[in-house]
Amino acid sequence: MGNTSVYVFTMSGINGTANYKATLFALSLLCYFAVWLTNTTIIVTILADRRLHEPMYIFLCNLCINGLYGTAGFYPKLLKDLLSSTHVISYTGCLLQGFVLHSSLGADLSLLLLMAFDRYVAICQPLNYNSVMTKEKVGIFVFFAWFVPFYLVLVGSITTSLTRLCGSHIPRIYCINYMIHRLACTASISAVIVPAVNYTVYILHFVVITYSYACLIRNCLFSSVNRSKFMQTCLPHLLCLFIFLFSITLDLLYIRFGQDEISQNTKNFMAIAHVLITPLTNPVIYGMKLTKVRDRILKYLSCEKKTN
Repeated sequence: MGNTSVYVFTMSGINGTANYKATLFALSLLCYFAVWLTNTTIIVTILADRRLHEPMYIFLCNLCINGLYGTAGFYPKLLKDLLSSTHVISYTGCLLQGFVLHSSLGADLSLLLLMAFDRYVAICQPLNYNSVMTKEKVGIFVFFAWFVPFYLVLVGSITTSLTRLCGSHIPRIYCINYMIHRLACTASISAVIVPAVNYTVYILHFVVITYSYACLIRNCLFSSVNRSKFMQTCLPHLLCLFIFLFSITLDLLYIRFGQDEISQNTKNFMAIAHVLITPLTNPVIYGMKLTKVRDRILKYLSCEKKTN
């Protein structure tokens, strides 16, 4: 590790909340419980029912697993800080938290890409669907949806760990690699190249997603059957994609253009939108809009009521 002078970071994201820390703790704990409840419900429903072992639902299951993974890198530390008078994190803990949150964001986008591609093949090329979306290929797609963001973020974390720092204060509610780089004693080429590569990869993700939905919309304009399929299975994907874009845009605006005159509460919301909104809305939207998933959940709930 290139850093030999900084071992602990101080974080000021939740400073000034002493008067309502108990309320924030209760709300955060409630949100975390809701994330676990909603995502676990979708995961268990899909795994327990063989009729849901189709590509679209397999991708949805992985999206919910990623929701649990990403929030595990945020909520436990936040809850601990809300109960503490000092807000610090170790150097290793900061790198680990940044890795979890960044890789979760990347996996979210990769899985949304797979879901868009799945709907594109199902509606625009239905005759080729069974040959394109085989079990083996779906397994490969899922593997790379996790591997690519993990690899990219791991490279970024390694280059970050080699940076010599001249500061230890992070003005955020959680750690990210960008904030560690801002504490570097000297500018590093790797701090520019690695993020540029990552941004390029995910811009390509957006390009493919946009192309897929453009083709879907064009195809549905001339077919009432395809319009029905689009409204039932594609609309949840679009809603979740827009929510993801909205939340991640807030964080990017805060990172790049956040000014001192913005209130700390506003900054905090902009920073945590993607771990606060998307893990909650994804399972709720899919659970309500995807008929098979909704029917299975209602069936299990009705069975439990009868047994009780």
